[in-house]
Amino acid sequence: MSDVVVIGGGVGSMATAIRLAARGHQVQLFERRHELGGKLTERRRDGFVFGLGPSLLTLPDLFGALAAEAGRKLDELVTLTKIDPVCRYHFPDGSVLDARSDPGTMAAEVERFSPGQGQAWQRFFEWGQRCWAASERAFLSGPLDLPGLTRRQASLSDLFASAPGQTLAGLARRFFTDPRLIQYACRYATYSGSSPYQAPAAVGCIPYLEHSRGAWYVDGGLARLRDALARLLADLGVVVHTGATVSRVLTADGPAATGPDTGGPGPGWPGRGARGRAGGVLVAGERVPADIVVCGADSARLYRDLYPSRAIRRRIARIGPSSSGFLMLAALRGRTAGLAHHNVLFSADYRAEFADIFGRRRPPADPTIYVGRPAAEDPASAPPGQESMTLLVNVPAGSPEDWDRSPADYGELLLGKLDAAGLGVRDRVLFTETLTPADFERRYDGWLGSIYGTSHNGRLAPFRRPGNRGPLAGLYLVGGSVHPGGGLPLVVIGSRIVADLVTEDLATGRI
Repeated sequence: MSDVVVIGGGVGSMATAIRLAARGHQVQLFERRHELGGKLTERRRDGFVFGLGPSLLTLPDLFGALAAEAGRKLDELVTLTKIDPVCRYHFPDGSVLDARSDPGTMAAEVERFSPGQGQAWQRFFEWGQRCWAASERAFLSGPLDLPGLTRRQASLSDLFASAPGQTLAGLARRFFTDPRLIQYACRYATYSGSSPYQAPAAVGCIPYLEHSRGAWYVDGGLARLRDALARLLADLGVVVHTGATVSRVLTADGPAATGPDTGGPGPGWPGRGARGRAGGVLVAGERVPADIVVCGADSARLYRDLYPSRAIRRRIARIGPSSSGFLMLAALRGRTAGLAHHNVLFSADYRAEFADIFGRRRPPADPTIYVGRPAAEDPASAPPGQESMTLLVNVPAGSPEDWDRSPADYGELLLGKLDAAGLGVRDRVLFTETLTPADFERRYDGWLGSIYGTSHNGRLAPFRRPGNRGPLAGLYLVGGSVHPGGGLPLVVIGSRIVADLVTEDLATGRI
């Protein structure tokens, strides 16, 4: 078996370390921060608990399979509660749509909300089912390269099931005539940090997953899932180093690696023509030898600092960063009537909102606000009779110094919008804290503070993301900035892809 170094302590890195250790490799994991989990973390203050990252779990079976590979059962590690409604959508005209968990109940709710549109939602759901099934076969079962697609015998019907060449907004208009339901469907582009007017239609399969597999809360907060993964790492003997920054990927012949400046393999390339072989990493000036290096850090950082390559950075730059977020944590007296656990307050002009984010590169003047209220499922998230509230708005990646208003003023705008919606928040605030793209960049070392690495904007965006094999033999990439993308389900799928690639490459002598 091989000596493996995993760079980063996010969920993708943790999951990959678990799989490789379970397969008999000696694994060390290095995380620059003093805690594991990456964005799957929380903030505790004065008895209030705020999630700072993912707020619901879909496809929990993926974590079940990960736990099984480590010889455990998921229900031994965490307790899951199904959320219903999945989300409550508030529209500018005052109407409200509850996204009920059961597909039949959801279709009936859509029909109540907009007579004549219930069957349209059912057809949208069924399209998502076909798209997801094809995506699992063609895109999510291995690296996204031509040899991999050929080996998996991806059919033309699979490739066309995701409506290639169509945007999510175009897909939404294909099914719905009610502008509110078009806006509801377009919302799913933000799950990948993208614009519905540029993102591929394939992200429209997410509602199918939420309504067929369920949306779940982890009792005690989603950070308990991070704790469960940490327990698996310990059980498998993975040596975890926190507060340990990897400064360079090393080659097997000794000197610090420098990537190709012209030509050579780039994002999505399956490791052909690799220049040399990975030989370990540099940590605090000390060489840590390894046969295999898995990088869970942002791919832009890998090719900027750890394995510098101007050519590959240029390819990533042409894709552009995903959106970032403006996150406000609010501790409130009392409980807010009219809110579910997960809520979305839509803007009046969705196209103008995304033009602000990706065109004018400023925070939206009229933002859509996600409102998380965990007290709906978990009273322990706040002191008795009080509640923690998380407000999230999509904003452009980059420094807030370039904004046309200060973060403090923007926070006031959000509270004002909640009050205008009749939620009566501002007068009940005990304290607030905010995180901007600069904070995300500082905490997670992501490109310009982007949440999902490169954006999914563009009809062929999935094919342009960095791939899972790096330009050195024995160097692999995992996490939200590479194939298959960001979010808890996809990074866990990515960990399986990388672990299988390592197994395959060892068996075939590629490394």
